[in-house]
Amino acid sequence: MLTEKEVMETAEIKVPENTFLFEIAWEVCNQVGGIYTVIRSKVPSVIKKWGHDNYCLVGPYFAEQAAAHFDPATDFSTPIGKAVLKLQERGFDVHYGQWIVSGRPNVVLFNPYSVFDKLGEIKHDLWKDFHISIPASDELLDKVVAFGYQVKEFFNYITQFEIGHPNIIAHFHEWMAGIPIPGIRKDRLNIKIVFTTHATLLGRYLAMNDPNFYEHLAFYNWEVEATKFNVKPIAEIERASAHGAHIFTTVSDITGKECTHLLGRTPDMVLPNGLNIVRYEALHQIQNQHVKIKEQIHDFVMGHFFQSYPFDLDKTLYFFTSGRYEFHNKGYDLTLEALARLNYKMQVANIDTTVVTFFITKQPFYTINPDVLHSKAQIEDVWRVCEEIKEQVGKRLYTQITSDEGQYVFPDLSKMVDDYLRLKLRRNIQSWKTNRLPKVVTHTLKDDANDEILNFLRRANLVNNQHDKVKVVYHPDFITTSNPLFRMDYNTFVRGCHLGIFPSMYEPWGYTPLECLASGLPSITSEVAGFGDYVVNNIPDHDEKGMYIINRKGRNFFDIAEDLANNMFKFVQISRRDRIAFRYKCEEASLHFDWSNLGKYYDKAYKAVVEK
Repeated sequence: MLTEKEVMETAEIKVPENTFLFEIAWEVCNQVGGIYTVIRSKVPSVIKKWGHDNYCLVGPYFAEQAAAHFDPATDFSTPIGKAVLKLQERGFDVHYGQWIVSGRPNVVLFNPYSVFDKLGEIKHDLWKDFHISIPASDELLDKVVAFGYQVKEFFNYITQFEIGHPNIIAHFHEWMAGIPIPGIRKDRLNIKIVFTTHATLLGRYLAMNDPNFYEHLAFYNWEVEATKFNVKPIAEIERASAHGAHIFTTVSDITGKECTHLLGRTPDMVLPNGLNIVRYEALHQIQNQHVKIKEQIHDFVMGHFFQSYPFDLDKTLYFFTSGRYEFHNKGYDLTLEALARLNYKMQVANIDTTVVTFFITKQPFYTINPDVLHSKAQIEDVWRVCEEIKEQVGKRLYTQITSDEGQYVFPDLSKMVDDYLRLKLRRNIQSWKTNRLPKVVTHTLKDDANDEILNFLRRANLVNNQHDKVKVVYHPDFITTSNPLFRMDYNTFVRGCHLGIFPSMYEPWGYTPLECLASGLPSITSEVAGFGDYVVNNIPDHDEKGMYIINRKGRNFFDIAEDLANNMFKFVQISRRDRIAFRYKCEEASLHFDWSNLGKYYDKAYKAVVEK
């Protein structure tokens, strides 16, 4: 990471003059994971610095994704347009236009399937020239290889046309975009190459299977381990991309050490991930938004839990964790152990608060559990009858009190409700109430018996008993506006919660705690996550700004769980007034991670590659 002096110097860096910037990523117009957030959120700040005409993104073309994200161009007179036309003449299915996001950047998208007839030849050349061995019949690798071949051909044409600038920078993100790099170097194209690895795939596999991954990092044989985990072709692509780049970068210091040992090259610099932070004009709007969205989460919680038993929603806190389903890497195992301990601590201390913790991840499922949907529908029926009664009583009350003669006497409201509505409400309540415990998981999983989250909850008897202070809702699908249980997107859901929990064991960066911060929400992460490592080294008094960091490296699992439980126990006891003040501090601290600030690291990389 840059020293304080280097940060000051970096703040003065301007983007190189007479330079055109291409960014190539598998997640351009193709939402898959965290890199999509990196690229998309960075666009407005890049456009502001480089201008619309000096910047272009390159990604794969998949019709379903493109329908929502891509707007085709009509003018092909630019050098990029001419290169696209040349490729189309050769039979490539290539599309030129704009990405429908803030900033509306120019994009070129390649359909991998349009060159599948050349796969044999492409794979042969990769082996012959660079000793990258691509197996047969691996659909993802086939698409990646076909995409990379087309990108390389695109840059062949770009260097032939007069683009108007003497310098062309191509910034490749992650192994899925990196295949063109060795070919560009072999053909000596006049392209300055930056490659960023956001995580090594081999590192992810090793961390999942070795609890002492970081301690053993220096002793792994990358080739032996890649063969063992059947990811050698990807490891070869990662290594070729890293070694072929003029400037090699990664997203955190901790991932830089991983690159040194697994890719055989130490990154030239670190490019931490940011967000496009959108702030409210008035501070009170942060709290207003939280309250409004919390009420929507209340609606779900009432439908899910109150069918079995009620608790005081005014004394309920919402915790959550989210991310891809990697039980150990994402720290789900640690979170569950800490929640079980928190449940015990709250019961012993007789804390008059309920904690509902949501696990938001992705697991194979058949459908939303019919009982969960049925309960949701039933409580909505109860609400509709209450609305009918409210309207009826309101009209009758208004009529009676304005018609009374003499002294005013408050009327008996129960006499203003028709027997029909009384009976209807009673039947709805009776059909909704049950003696069964609330469901832990909202969906019918395809492999319920072997799900690690569920098995822990069963062993710990953390199954939403009425006496439990900590309740769990396991939602094995990402939250979207089309979701019938929440009817909101993920970012909205986050703003309605109180605390994010992300004590990852392996996380090259980790957007989830940063997204919490931007929403005015404190979170807990670990120092072996890239974000946590950055915070420890760059943000003084981070605990006071809503960034709690748990130390995991070299420590006993149960000691770490106790620390995490104690952190949550302290948070549970914070007053509402202090939580509101905390929310403002978090939102203020998030400005450090706006691309207008962290973009300077990219500027430094581009300046260095042009000079190199």
